[in-house]
Amino acid sequence: MAADIAVASLGGHAQESVLSLMRRCHEGLKATRGVVMSLASINAPDRTVTWVGVGNVEGRLLRANAHDRPACEAVPWRGGVVGYQLPPLRTSMLPIRRGDTLVLATDGIRASFAEELSLRDPPQQIADHILARFGKDTDDALVLVARFVGCTP
Repeated sequence: MAADIAVASLGGHAQESVLSLMRRCHEGLKATRGVVMSLASINAPDRTVTWVGVGNVEGRLLRANAHDRPACEAVPWRGGVVGYQLPPLRTSMLPIRRGDTLVLATDGIRASFAEELSLRDPPQQIADHILARFGKDTDDALVLVARFVGCTP
């Protein structure tokens, strides 16, 4: 299964950049139909997130502070398939603050999912809500929700 190969390609390489990881997955997936994929790496000491996307996996960084603008940032993704047709990759690096929440959702979730989320809810509850309210009956769906809680000095 392509997803298993992608996971194996990532295993043990968390210290690498998201670009290197995406290329590693591309090489590992060449004998498959390929996958769409978004990768995000949080650097807690620097308080940044770096991300890259290939194919239609939606990603949002939702700001905990209501005064931050923009309140929601989107993962920039490029058309293509990891393992088949890798486009030129482009990463984005953003600052993150305590309480900011990262949401990644496959194309089995309607893209409007970020419009009515409550960041007061725990990440698992947010993921459950997205799946129940925005999941498509015609496709499989996956949601990952992660909240940045900072790091200890």
